[in-house]
Amino acid sequence: MPSKVETEKWKRQLVENAEKEILKLTDSEKFKSYLDTVAKFHWYSQRNIDLIYSQNPSASQVAGFKKWQNDFKRSVNKGEKGIRIAAPIIKKLTPEDQKRLDTTEEKAIVGYRYIPVFDVSQTSGEPVLSAKDFVKENLADHQNVTSLYNAFKDYLNQQTDLKVSEVPLATLNGAKGYFQPSTNEIVIGGDEPDNALKLKTLYHEYAHSQLHGLKSAFKDRPRAYQETQAEAVAYVAMQNIGVDTGNYSLGYVATWAKDKAVIHSALSEIQQVSNKVIELSDGLTKQLGLQKEPEHDLKKLSAQELNKSYQGLQQQVQQARNPQQKSELKNKLNDIHHEISKRTQKQLQTFTEENPSIKQPKSELDQSLKR
Repeated sequence: MPSKVETEKWKRQLVENAEKEILKLTDSEKFKSYLDTVAKFHWYSQRNIDLIYSQNPSASQVAGFKKWQNDFKRSVNKGEKGIRIAAPIIKKLTPEDQKRLDTTEEKAIVGYRYIPVFDVSQTSGEPVLSAKDFVKENLADHQNVTSLYNAFKDYLNQQTDLKVSEVPLATLNGAKGYFQPSTNEIVIGGDEPDNALKLKTLYHEYAHSQLHGLKSAFKDRPRAYQETQAEAVAYVAMQNIGVDTGNYSLGYVATWAKDKAVIHSALSEIQQVSNKVIELSDGLTKQLGLQKEPEHDLKKLSAQELNKSYQGLQQQVQQARNPQQKSELKNKLNDIHHEISKRTQKQLQTFTEENPSIKQPKSELDQSLKR
């Protein structure tokens, strides 16, 4: 067993290596690779996305050794090296703990430890469905995303304080669209012939509205910084629905990639808005019938599929106006929540049984992971 000093040194090295890899994002190709990781693992924390990217930029779906065997009927290939991510250590709270923390929760996260996970490419066995398997083929065609564009535009006009309008491209001086902070208005070139580019432009300008509006904490970012962030969110959103827009310029990040603190802040902001756009899009594509229905047996769904179903249902519950429909959606949401909770408890129990020698840490969070 490694000593405590050796373990702490190894943990610091893991984080430092992730920092170094992130700081290499100074050209559009490396930045594109990082954003691909964000699109694949948008439900992960920022630190775990950084850790996954730094160890395996091409990773597409990760799970623990036992999870691959039990949930996916796959086995990790001999000699494969695990990808280390941060997992929460959950402690059952005593009445004294609850009083001290001013909470009624029975359990709480008291720290983090690094655990190994493996990418699907490191395993063999039964086929695994990916997120794109749940997007109908017609949505991946650039000519068939008009319905999603219109639904997103209508949602913004009807459910938010944004106003989205269209004007002829000829009036935009070469731009595809713009966001006007003073009026909280998004303007899109309505006669853009490429419907995918039109949708991407709406995602881009929506990102500006969320990150750089008058009330945003980030409204004073330099122009190059703002454009990079907005384009990054648009790219991630399009990747999520299975439409590759890599041929469009992602821009360069060299203007802000030199400062460690700034780049982590920028990437965190990108991830937050990307998650919001992905949840909105998933809810809309579901309503439009542009997603294939997953299996109804929740036990057969992978963790990734459960996550996507849960996020999509959350969005549908928020948007539902019919009380009966809302009640049905809430019931489905509760079923998925129960399945996720059951699996989490099982994983924690399995991990505890497999690692009896690991002592409970001090109650302070691992400061090396906090950002």
